Amino acid sequence: MTSLPSRDHSLWFVTGSQGLYGPEVVTQVRDNARRIVERLNAEAGLGATVIDQGVLTDSEAIRSTLLAADADPDCVGVVAWMHTFSPAKMWIRGLTGLRTPLLHLHTQAEVELPWDTIDMDFMNLNQAAHGDREFGFITARLGTTRTVVAGHTSNPRVQQRVADWTRAAIARHELARLRVVRFGDNMRDVAVTEGDKVEAEAVFGVSVNTYGVNDLVAVVDQVADAEVDALIGEYGDSYDVAAELRPGADRHEALRDAARIEAGLRHFLADGGYGAFTTNFEDLGGLRQLPGLGVQRMMADGYGFAGEGDWKTAVVLRTFKIMAGGLPGGTSFMEDYTYDLTPGREVVLGAHMLEVCPSIAAARPRVEIHPLGIGNRSDPVRLVFDAAPGPAVVVGLADLGERFRFVGNAIDVITPPHPLPKLPVARAVWRPRPDFATSTQCWITAGGPHHTVLSTALTADHVAALAEMTGVELAMIDEDTGERRFGRELRWEQAYRRLAAGL
Repeated sequence: MTSLPSRDHSLWFVTGSQGLYGPEVVTQVRDNARRIVERLNAEAGLGATVIDQGVLTDSEAIRSTLLAADADPDCVGVVAWMHTFSPAKMWIRGLTGLRTPLLHLHTQAEVELPWDTIDMDFMNLNQAAHGDREFGFITARLGTTRTVVAGHTSNPRVQQRVADWTRAAIARHELARLRVVRFGDNMRDVAVTEGDKVEAEAVFGVSVNTYGVNDLVAVVDQVADAEVDALIGEYGDSYDVAAELRPGADRHEALRDAARIEAGLRHFLADGGYGAFTTNFEDLGGLRQLPGLGVQRMMADGYGFAGEGDWKTAVVLRTFKIMAGGLPGGTSFMEDYTYDLTPGREVVLGAHMLEVCPSIAAARPRVEIHPLGIGNRSDPVRLVFDAAPGPAVVVGLADLGERFRFVGNAIDVITPPHPLPKLPVARAVWRPRPDFATSTQCWITAGGPHHTVLSTALTADHVAALAEMTGVELAMIDEDTGERRFGRELRWEQAYRRLAAGL
């Protein structure tokens, strides 16, 4: 099995002070900063190693340190803390060139004040209360994109906020290095799956390119029987395989075809360094069936995917897979398919033709084969399951011509209220927040796409952090959303984006 590349990610921790208070104070500042770093590494579960970059007390040290952070291929973010008062004009040269995401940590060394012994020496040392306000002013004055987290680093809420931000920083870092391969083009005449790939590379860093489907077929045809046999064994170990697909049964060759396609896809993507891909049922070349089972399994391994050439959703899925790494729950390609509009019990039934990731499955998936009325190929093999219930988000990425927009909705995945014996695909049923009408009306008003990424691992906070880091608009629909206010916010956002981009 092909594994996706992994990297050692780091956060650079910079502490601001000045020489006014003497070398003893700077030494104590350095010691306290090290304690903060040690606590974050030991307790916060960040997914990245926090590296202490020392105490910065002059403009040149700040500039050179932040330049080095930008140049370090493992650095995903900078965490800044003003332990004492650090005159903020010293930070201008460094901040104006900073491209790495910035977290402003507003904290202090100790939780409690020593009320009985506090003196001016203590006050001079522990000045974050106004040192961080000075730093906050200069970042606001310069328009520096940053996230502010306030509180002591022993507080679980603070640790969680830093961890959520770090996940987004890691995802943004990997997004800037992502390569996507499209096998064929978009589904003909579809608007929302189109998009500006040049702008995507300028905004996100992602590179999207196309290969002919038969370039993939050539690799599929070279897959050895022994590799197919090994995958057949994995299928039997991991899933319930329908009797007609088992070795010696009537439809077993179809399962072997699916395994050969999966192996070929894995070789093609690994050899090209691709982290995401798309297919299109209108352009299958010499493939014997529309890729289903292999695509589902590769999503479970962390690859981004979307159908019908929708490279934007494939990019979002891969990015969310990185952001969700190690968290409970799953993340999948999804599509709003149909509704139950029973008053007071409205739900969305989401699915796709074949390609829903088993990471969201409620129980052991079943490998089945059924006809597919499109694609003009043999019956495709797929995993069939229901999604596990729980809170989730669905997020889509729309290209509005002048900018990109994330559209998201907080939802609650539920167990299907009735069996689905004649729907042989993987599926999810959910209730959107705040309610069906508000959610769908706002989604359509925002131009949200029909292809999305559903995640029971991530929250709206993760999505918001990623949107902030990439500079992309986020229209999030949740329990607090009102339709009229949402519409006004879209218009305000449009005006802001146009002003910010210049006339």
